[in-house]
Amino acid sequence: MSIVKSEFGKTQDKKTAFLYTLTNSSGMIVKVSDFGAVLVEVHVPDRNGVLGDVVLGYDNLAQYEVNRPSFGGLVGRHANRIANAVFTLNGVQYSLEANSGQNNLHSGRLGYQRRLWEGKVKEEENNVEFALHSPDMDQGFPGNLEVKVTYTLTEENELKLSYWAVSDADTILNLTNHSYFNLAGHASNDVLSHIVWIDADYFTEIDEKGIPTGKILPVEGTALDFRQKKMIGKEIDSKDRMVVLGNGYDHNWVLKTEGKKVLLVAGMEEEKSGRGMRVYTNFPGLQFYTGNFLDGTERGKEDVYYVRRSGACFETQYFPDSMHHENFLQAVLKGGEVFLGETIFEFYTF
Repeated sequence: MSIVKSEFGKTQDKKTAFLYTLTNSSGMIVKVSDFGAVLVEVHVPDRNGVLGDVVLGYDNLAQYEVNRPSFGGLVGRHANRIANAVFTLNGVQYSLEANSGQNNLHSGRLGYQRRLWEGKVKEEENNVEFALHSPDMDQGFPGNLEVKVTYTLTEENELKLSYWAVSDADTILNLTNHSYFNLAGHASNDVLSHIVWIDADYFTEIDEKGIPTGKILPVEGTALDFRQKKMIGKEIDSKDRMVVLGNGYDHNWVLKTEGKKVLLVAGMEEEKSGRGMRVYTNFPGLQFYTGNFLDGTERGKEDVYYVRRSGACFETQYFPDSMHHENFLQAVLKGGEVFLGETIFEFYTF
């Protein structure tokens, strides 16, 4: 086990960002940065023991400052969509940036994935902790918020993301990691041949803007049924109304976690490499997104241009737009209460 800290570059306002390289005894390598608390690289072995980087991203800090697809970023204060870029909390209406049509997506252009966090190495635990102060009315949200995310690499080839936050006033909080995974390697074109399963019987219906309607519908008989292992590409371009509206998969699945225990909720495998990944979490929802809006113009690591659907996101979170739907578990953090969340990506070969 080792952690190496190195300079990643200078931000536009001349602040130094760092890269932290975590390595375990089996050779798995994880690289994270204090800029955006972003997951930059994840090198895991294939069935022949050959390491490959399985997350999409960039080689330099300047690109992460723009990072249109939010590659690897820690998204907050509210990940996903908020209808009409407005919400009401305790009788007060708050306005947000409308950066996705008339709606708010990932809290706007100044999301946490484009901020410099404070990094702290904990070598005895083989992890790196990133901390951020988000002041009252930051992005339009009330409350002075202190937030931390810890990346831990285990000897079992698990990457653990642990979330902690506290606010001095009631606020909205929905944090997620926005990594795009391609188990054949980040430069391996699309993920349509990857096999995925999601342990969910229901999903939240969306409208033509990707906003939940408030209806929770069964996956039974739809293209969103991943209760049994299924190739991503099998029904992604079907005439199912939900995948048509989502331009592919870009939906929230209702998990069985009940917000308490960390449970195995999803998985993905890639046959040629023999790499597999299991997803564990205690969050109530999973936004499974297949990079439908990548279009081959985004230049990533090693000068690779990422084509459409070249990565799959497993965004563990609260349901999108929950504050507008009373039947959804609300993403409200009460003042003085501690928010705790955990997501684990476990890698294996088969």
